[in-house]
Amino acid sequence: MIQNPSLVTRIAIGKVIGLAFGVAGVLLLLQFWPDADWMILWGVLLWYPTLGAIIGVFGVFTSHPVLKLPLPWWLRAPLIGGWMNLVLTLFAYDMFAIITADVFGSDSPLTSPFWFVLEGALIGLVIGYLATKFGGEGRDTVTALE
Repeated sequence: MIQNPSLVTRIAIGKVIGLAFGVAGVLLLLQFWPDADWMILWGVLLWYPTLGAIIGVFGVFTSHPVLKLPLPWWLRAPLIGGWMNLVLTLFAYDMFAIITADVFGSDSPLTSPFWFVLEGALIGLVIGYLATKFGGEGRDTVTALE
């Protein structure tokens, strides 16, 4: 158990781990798709720290506020990561379709841009684990601010 759970620590860890994934994403994108537009590179770089911060903030909720169902970190974080990458994929579907077709080839089963949803869920799982391990979770993270 965490001695001093902290929402600020959760958010900071989420942002740092997200930034690491963002930098890795930019480097991989430049490696596999050298013609990448600067807008997509900046978008990838800034997307994952934002995702990490959102996962960090949602660590306050250990149960669904309306349905009263338990939401452990290993369910909550991948749901948030997958959902946010689904929204990203829907907004930038054409660009992601071009990227996956160029990287994997047009006849590969990996050309669907919706693979980014799975990527977001996996990244969310990693961020959620580390944020919970080092920052705690639940209401205790907020009461530490008082």
